Amino acid sequence: MENEIAIYNETNEKIAELKDVKKVLESACQMEQIAHASFNVILVDQEKIHTLNRTYRGIDRVTDVITFALEDEDTVKLPADLRILGDIYICLEKAKSQALEYGHSLKRELSFLAVHGFYHLLGYDHQNEEEEKVMFARQEAVLAANNITRE
Repeated sequence: MENEIAIYNETNEKIAELKDVKKVLESACQMEQIAHASFNVILVDQEKIHTLNRTYRGIDRVTDVITFALEDEDTVKLPADLRILGDIYICLEKAKSQALEYGHSLKRELSFLAVHGFYHLLGYDHQNEEEEKVMFARQEAVLAANNITRE
């Protein structure tokens, strides 16, 4: 059974880069030896991600990416034959402004945010320097393997 990576665009904009983002996430699954897993990437506007951030994290501001990892929940009973990892929400406006700010493409920024969210779904975090080193090294390895650079 293959991994099921669904990408939903809840914005009114066409985003050609999403097919590349899916390929990068498929590569991340291969590199991490993730099989029989399912997760979603949902592109949203600033209002939606602000509401999610305020409601679920208690942080009253727009953010670039927020994840909901189902494997973190002990109360959710998941099927044994399929890992349902959760959802990655990405704010399109924030991704565009960060790509401009950092001087790279929207493809690079969306790929980075999606891979960052993917590692959060797997339980990685960056609450301290040691965790950050591990998580960010894995992210960069995936991006580099897919020739996603800071053009």
